[in-house]
Amino acid sequence: MVSSSRIAIARKRRGLTLAELSERAGVSLQSLSNYETGRTDPASETLAKISAALDFPESFFHKSSIELLPLEAVSFRARSKLAAAPRDAALAASTLALELNEWISSRYKLPTSHVPTLGRLDPESAADVLRARWDLGDAPISNMVHLVESRGIRVFSLPPEFSDVDAFSFWRNGTPFIFLSTLKSAERGRFDVAHELGHLVLHGEERELYGLAAEKEANAFASSFLMPRSSVVNIMPDSPLPSQIIAAKRVWKVAAMALTYRLHDLGILSDWHYRKACVELSKKGYRSSEPQGMPGREKSQLLEKVFHMAQSKGISLRHVADELDVSAQELSSWIFGLVVTVRAGSGRPATKPTSSRARLTVVR
Repeated sequence: MVSSSRIAIARKRRGLTLAELSERAGVSLQSLSNYETGRTDPASETLAKISAALDFPESFFHKSSIELLPLEAVSFRARSKLAAAPRDAALAASTLALELNEWISSRYKLPTSHVPTLGRLDPESAADVLRARWDLGDAPISNMVHLVESRGIRVFSLPPEFSDVDAFSFWRNGTPFIFLSTLKSAERGRFDVAHELGHLVLHGEERELYGLAAEKEANAFASSFLMPRSSVVNIMPDSPLPSQIIAAKRVWKVAAMALTYRLHDLGILSDWHYRKACVELSKKGYRSSEPQGMPGREKSQLLEKVFHMAQSKGISLRHVADELDVSAQELSSWIFGLVVTVRAGSGRPATKPTSSRARLTVVR
């Protein structure tokens, strides 16, 4: 039996309309509509055409039904400006990545969630409270991805074709998830993690999850969490020059423009100095990029550990992809490309994989 929902989610994952898939697969539009609504099942030769057009193995379509993540549960940035195709493709990719999370969770003991709900606090207070609960003091955070993973948040990457989507987050059965673009600068990526962390602690209960106000609150939370008031006030002089801002951004591993905004927000830069600094930094290229930035993006420590432990038991990337009925390239796009880089070319496991539940810990 063919799962109608999997035909629909595979099509959305590839960012195709029914008409586009019809042309690509050589299957009539009406037939595809019938398959996706479950009115009829495709014949085996038709399924082969659909499978080839969508680059999913035929076995994928014979698995149990799958429900696309609901749009209202996800914190998309600039939701109203985001076109339907990349939005649905990102939702489809993250829905499929949840099946990888289930695969991992069934085999390894992962950190439990220590993400509180702080929706009744303003963003700055919420950031201070979370830092206190996580015993961070006001010290700069060395690695945001590793930090949130150690507190029970699952972090996956978005496939690289989603250039319009920075990041998004959601809760699923009590577990918080963050999905990140890998196309941004390292500093921007850190801010995106902190921004999504803000959504997870601030929104969904007492406050709206999306909208301009929610985005501003998440930005304010991220700025406060990455650059605590006491830390910035102690280190930065009054009215710092752009050269001092560029030097100091390395302390908190943030973008120069983000630090400039924080300095203005804290009153360390006057309105006039803030505008002047923004103009000068823009001339130096800091508005559109991050010259002389961090050497590399932060990646998942948890996923790297999982796949190295799996490899030690003879379970290759391809084996995991086969179990999930996706290609190795599809799987790699959810995990920051970690395993393909490290274990490229690995085929079937040399030894029979073991299924014992391993204990996995992630350190900050």
